[in-house]
Amino acid sequence: MILELLSLLEGTALENLFGYLTFRAALAAVCAFLVAVLCGAPVIAYLRRRKIGEDVQKTDSARLAELHEAKAGTPTMGGVLILLAVLSAVLLFGRLRNPYVVLALLGTIGFGFVGAIDDWIKLSHKNRPGLRAGTKLILQLAVALALALAIVMLAERGGAENPYQLRLPFAKDCFIDLSLLGGTIYLLFAVLVMIATSNAVNLTDGLDGLATGCSLIASATFAVIIYVVARKDFTDYLLIPQVPGAGELTIVCTALAGACLGFLWFNAYPAQVFMGDTGSLPIGGLIGFMAVVARQELVLPIICGVFVLEALSVVLQVGSFKLRGKRIFRIAPVHHHFQFAGWHEVKVVVRFWIIAVIFAILGLATLKVR
Repeated sequence: MILELLSLLEGTALENLFGYLTFRAALAAVCAFLVAVLCGAPVIAYLRRRKIGEDVQKTDSARLAELHEAKAGTPTMGGVLILLAVLSAVLLFGRLRNPYVVLALLGTIGFGFVGAIDDWIKLSHKNRPGLRAGTKLILQLAVALALALAIVMLAERGGAENPYQLRLPFAKDCFIDLSLLGGTIYLLFAVLVMIATSNAVNLTDGLDGLATGCSLIASATFAVIIYVVARKDFTDYLLIPQVPGAGELTIVCTALAGACLGFLWFNAYPAQVFMGDTGSLPIGGLIGFMAVVARQELVLPIICGVFVLEALSVVLQVGSFKLRGKRIFRIAPVHHHFQFAGWHEVKVVVRFWIIAVIFAILGLATLKVR
C-alpha cells in the first residue's frame, strides 16, 4: 500500500528507499511488533469481558490439570492479535500485486478461520474438544490444496526448473523426483507439509511462550531463506533452485516474526493470553507454505526441529500404547514430559528455544554445506 502511494512521488529519495526489500522487511517486522503490543491490552480485555478463557480441566491427565490450575480462565484465541499484526504489516509494506504475497495472506486467513472455528466450538460447548478430527482435516486439506496448486502453477509460469523435485539437504545436485501422475504425488506431499506443520505448531502450544518463541525463530530463519532463493546471484553460488518473484515473501516472514515477538510480550510466563488454534494453525500453515515456495521442503523438518519432536512424541506415545500397552513418555507432547520430571515451566520453554535456535542454524547451514 505504501509503495502505491509513493509512486506519486516518483524519483524521490523516499521512493528509492522503500524500493529496497530489506528496508521494507525490517519495517514490516517493527510494524507487526507494534501492532501486536499496542492492540494487546484492548484485545485481552475484550476476551476477558466475553469470558473467552482457557479450560484447564479439558485434559485426560489430572496431574496436568493440577499443574496448570493457575492458568484457568486465561483468555485464549489471542491468535487474532498475531493475524492482525501480520496482515497489517504486509498490507502496508508488501507489494500486493505479487501473487505469492496474495497467496500467503489468503492462506493465513484460511488456516486462521479453521483455527477460530475450532476454538469457538471448544469454548462454547463444554463437553466438546473442538472440531471433529475429520472435519478439521478436510478444512485444512482444502486450504493447503488450493495453496499447493497455486504454487505449482506460479512455478511453471515462471519457468522454474522441474517444480516437482525435492532437493536433498547437505547434498549437491541430489533430488527426489515426485512428478509421477502429472505431479499429483508432489501436490499431495506439499499439502502434507503444510498440514503437518500447522498441526505440529498446534501441538507445541502447551506452555507459556513455547510455540510463540519457536515460531519466531522459524519465521526469521525462513525470511533469510526466502530472500536467498529469490536472488539468482545467491542461488547460482549456492547451487539451489531459484524461485523468481518469491522475494516479497521475505516481508511476510519478518511480519510474522515481529508479530510473534509482540505477542510474546503478553504470552511470556505467566501468560496473559494464549494464541489458541486461531494462532497456532495459521502460523504453522504459513511456515509450511514458505518451505514449499522456497523448495526447501526437506529442510523444514530441520528448521522446525522442535515442532517435529513435539509431533513425533505424540505419534510414538499413541503408537506405543496401542501396540504394547506401554507409554514411552510420562505424557505427550514431550514438553509436558519434562514438566512431570520436575522442570519448571520457564526452564522447559527457554531450553526448547535454545534447541530451536540450534535447529535453525543447522537449517541455514544446509544452504551452503553440500
